[in-house]
Amino acid sequence: MMQQYLRIKAQHPHELLFYRMGDFYELFFDDAKKAARLLDVTLTARGKSAGQPIPMAGVPYHAAEGYLARLVKLGESVAICEQIGDPATSKGPVDRQVVRIVTPGTISDEALLEERRDNLLAAIAHHNDLFGIATLDIGSGRFLVLEVDSPESLQSELQRLSPAELLVADDFPCPALVSQQRGLRHRQPWEFDRDTAQRQLTDQFGTRGLSAFGCDHLPLALSAAGCLLQYARETQRTALPHIRSISHENRDDSVILDAATRRNLELSINLNGTTDNTLMSVMDSTSTAMGSRLLNRW
Repeated sequence: MMQQYLRIKAQHPHELLFYRMGDFYELFFDDAKKAARLLDVTLTARGKSAGQPIPMAGVPYHAAEGYLARLVKLGESVAICEQIGDPATSKGPVDRQVVRIVTPGTISDEALLEERRDNLLAAIAHHNDLFGIATLDIGSGRFLVLEVDSPESLQSELQRLSPAELLVADDFPCPALVSQQRGLRHRQPWEFDRDTAQRQLTDQFGTRGLSAFGCDHLPLALSAAGCLLQYARETQRTALPHIRSISHENRDDSVILDAATRRNLELSINLNGTTDNTLMSVMDSTSTAMGSRLLNRW
């Protein structure tokens, strides 16, 4: 059984692996230690490896959503490994495989989301001091791109968007700008290849090109969009048919506020990092969560 676990874990080194065993999801080794610390669950041991007890922690299957919500809010990603074989006919360990990966930016389950805030997955591509930004709300399929021409503008956009998860290349030139971002994920630079992104996006939308979407003149933004789309497919294990278009978010259509101004005006987040007594909290008299998210976007 441990050989099967280690083989699956090797395919998901950066995620906590929820390994289904009966009525529990079990975690082992360093995953178990981290889960015990973050979730305040009991750390036990099962068997030995190299003469040392194997750390183990578990959460009940029927209560997993609550634990997942806590991990996602802490910026962790979780690979859900389910039993796919029949225990009655299996010789040896029951066949298991990862059926989905829950990450902060790709969750769509209402139980795991803050209903009055957008939950965005974002990616940044770069070339010198030019940056392309792509964002995706995976629940609604809202897919936007834009480009900025300075690190200061990038910082302003990141504060405005407040993504739940952010993808950047390993060779990103401004690590200080993103080091404090929640859900930061480093990707291989080749994942931001422009030609690959073009193919992935046209395949997704069923088109020959991207000119109809008004963003084919944004090469860096499209590179970011390609990386983002591939990441979403990898984690969701599906083709995401509800993502049918992409739009250019033109900064010329808006009043631009730098990061310091947004922070000091306390538009949606106050100086203590909460939403109390902000402009948004005062103005938000919307009847639905959808309306609240739209107002916050404006």
